[in-house]
This record gives sequence, structure tokens and C-alpha cells, in this order.
Amino acid sequence: MILFDSHCHIDDPCFEQDMDAMFERARNAGVLAMTIAGVNADMTRKAIDIAARYDNVITAVGIHPHDAAHCAPDILDGLICLAKENGCVKAWGETGLDFNRMFSPQKDQEACLKAQLAIAGELDLPLIFHERDSMGRFYEIVKSEGPASRKGVVHCFSGTRKEMFQYLDLGYHIGITGILTIQKRGRLLRELAPLIPEDRILIETDAPYLTPAPQKNKVRRNEPAFVASVLTTLARVRNQDPEDLAVTIFNNTNRFFSTNFT
Repeated sequence: MILFDSHCHIDDPCFEQDMDAMFERARNAGVLAMTIAGVNADMTRKAIDIAARYDNVITAVGIHPHDAAHCAPDILDGLICLAKENGCVKAWGETGLDFNRMFSPQKDQEACLKAQLAIAGELDLPLIFHERDSMGRFYEIVKSEGPASRKGVVHCFSGTRKEMFQYLDLGYHIGITGILTIQKRGRLLRELAPLIPEDRILIETDAPYLTPAPQKNKVRRNEPAFVASVLTTLARVRNQDPEDLAVTIFNNTNRFFSTNFT
């Protein structure tokens, strides 16, 4: 299979001691490319440094809703410069709303999301979205703010059928993580996954988080190689050939990020 991990955080400190070995395991699993999603300015710079060392890595720049309280104009200006100055930057995000943990106040999250929607539009970059328990507010904002032609992916989708079709109606892609493989937690997602148009699916690990089965029974840390388990389960629930589906999703991801990995 050829695989593209569309969303990971291998800039996390837990990968510092075995980065080369982690990339080797990814290659052995068929992972030909990966995207590091941005969460704040410091981690974005670290992600860009990693992309400079590994030619199969691209990055996104952005401020996660957890860090929205620090979404100051000078921080955003710095991210804009990073996006303009580094060819590895192929998207903006992850940005969105997270009303589950509320690490930043709602007003700050909403203001930060709206600011980043505008910037991504100016830079003509696709958006990586994070949404959790926003009670429809995220959808209201992305529907009303900005062009209908915006490219976006709702990363780690775990919402309802209604929410999924709302995002699809906006033209967005749906990002599928290892949640799909988890017996209880992934039950609804396994019911919804066959309903996603084939050309709108991306797969991801969100490494080092959300380790899929069966790996989660052996290790705690997720890594890009494990995206193969996401693909295998996705093919099973959609009743598709895994290799054919892998090619389709690989091509989806290249188109989404305007890359040409082969």
C-alpha cells in the first residue's frame, strides 16, 4: 500500500530520541509522506526544521484552539512569514474550536479561528480544522466566514451524521484517525465511514495521540507507520480493496495539499 499520513505531530518531544528509526518504520509500512500540523509558533518552527531534514514531510502553520488565548497579531504575523518563506508549508492549521477542555476561553477561540480563516484565504492555503463539542458553533463560523471555495479537512472527525454531511456540503474533506479501529469509541464512525464520498477521505494518525488497534494493545505512542491500520479498517468497513483505497486516498491527499509525492 502507498500511504500519506495527513496529520501528525512528530514535532512532539517524544520522537526526539528515535526520529530516524520512526521514519524507517513509516517507510517500511508504505508511508511515503506525512504532514505535521501546527499548534503554535514554537512547534511550527520545529516542524519546519524537521521538514528541512526529511524530504517526505510537509507542514501546516497555525494556532490550535487550546492556544487561542495567545493568538496575538504579532504571533499571527510571524506565522504568515513562516508560511511565505518556507516551501514545505502547504496548509494552515490546525485551527478550530474545542469546547471540551476549554484551555482557552470561547471568545478567544472564536476570534482566533476567524483571524486564521482570513489569513488562509489571503495565502490561498487549505485549512486543517479541529472541532470538538462546539455545539454547532464551529459550523456556523466556517459557513459564514469566507469563500464557499475554501479547501478544508475536518481532522479527526468523530461527530454526528448531520455534522458530517454539513461539512461535506461545504466541500470539506473528512479526516479519519485510529478512532475508527476502537471497538466502542469508533462504532458510530464505522457506520458513517462508508457514506463519505471516496474523493473526500483523508487518513491520519494524529501521532503521538490516538493509537489505533491493534497497536494500542502494545504501545502507547502513536506514530505514522500505524496509519496502515486506519486504512485497513477503513477498507473493511467500506468493503473496498485496501490497495485500491490506499491509492485513492493518497491521491486525495496530494490534491488537497497541492503536492506530488509518488
